[in-house]
Amino acid sequence: MSDAFDDLLAANEKYAATFSHSGLSGQAGRGLAVVTCMDSRVDPLGLLGLRAGDAKILRNAGARVTDDVLRTLVLAVYLLGVHRVLVMPHTDCRMSKSTDADVHKVIADEHGVDTRSLVFKTVPDQAEALRQDLVRIKASPYLPDGLAVGGAVYDVLTGRLQPVDL
Repeated sequence: MSDAFDDLLAANEKYAATFSHSGLSGQAGRGLAVVTCMDSRVDPLGLLGLRAGDAKILRNAGARVTDDVLRTLVLAVYLLGVHRVLVMPHTDCRMSKSTDADVHKVIADEHGVDTRSLVFKTVPDQAEALRQDLVRIKASPYLPDGLAVGGAVYDVLTGRLQPVDL
């Protein structure tokens, strides 16, 4: 590895010196999967009162339920003990402040990269996008009818969840 990762390798040495999770199973201890954003202000375990091993955490830009998230949820439900799913976007999300066209333009103008072949799934209406994603999970023919599915927006300024109903 390059020197760019020296700080992480050093931190890992400290972590490994007191590592205590070797007894955890690959199962979701609390039967939970959380779909959330990649934003570094979101600490899904901490804000939900969870610990390592309690939940499967799926992260992407905007906390969207993509095909890959659905694929991962199928595996989590049938192989890893998940029986409830929380979709949790957050306030002040970069994905909710622009359109796909805006993002393509910024990347092209500032970095010279043409990203128009990608769909970024920006979120002009966060509550509506969350409802659509919840319906997408519930409507999936690959997931069981009894799967508990919920949604809430995490407020990065207060630390509180704001539930969103279908």
